Amino acid sequence: MAALSPTAQRRRTERPTQIKCLFVDVGGVLLTDGWGHRSRRLAAATFKLDRTEMEDHHQLTFNTYEEGKLTLDEYLDRVVFYKKRSFTRSQFRRFMFAQSKPYSEVIELLDQLKMRHKLKVAVVSNEGRELNAYRIRAFELDKLADLFISSCFVHIRKPDLDIFRFALDVAQVAAPQVVYIDNTPMFAQIAGTLGMHSICHTDVRETRAALAAFGLSSNEKAFRDKR
Repeated sequence: MAALSPTAQRRRTERPTQIKCLFVDVGGVLLTDGWGHRSRRLAAATFKLDRTEMEDHHQLTFNTYEEGKLTLDEYLDRVVFYKKRSFTRSQFRRFMFAQSKPYSEVIELLDQLKMRHKLKVAVVSNEGRELNAYRIRAFELDKLADLFISSCFVHIRKPDLDIFRFALDVAQVAAPQVVYIDNTPMFAQIAGTLGMHSICHTDVRETRAALAAFGLSSNEKAFRDKR
């Protein structure tokens, strides 16, 4: 009998994955943070704002915005435009949106895994509505994700366990069939308490290796060829 090729031997020994769905954060995993502290610091310098005062106002109201209980304009009224400014609201909004950049290698990796292993992909993120809509549209996240469990839609934010329970119900998967990827250690740990597998994302190589340990291997040659 002919000897099996190394590829065939590897396929024979690989166990089929039990994972049916990926839950994925956006800021820090698929894209840069939508409106993180670095962006706010840059905004304060660019628009000559009192950084401490702006940050104080932000901390008091941003959670409410992410829960979908304020519009972006209402958030800006409280954080920036509570006094007369030398710049317009449109200028500041454009600056906010311009801070989002893609982590293309992660998006490509997850897209490849989705196709190869026939996975569902659900975004589970804390995002305000207008920033969320812009980021989905600008970076075509709807081509990767089947579901968006965004805090602004469901009015719950991580680390509330209910957002993960909601995601499981909507995706119609059992917790042990899910791998959750987040760059915030606390959120990854909390998802694990429900029985999900979790990965604390630091870089694409480590996340690729962690996913492979769950049986979600990628075509590494094709991935390298794209680089």
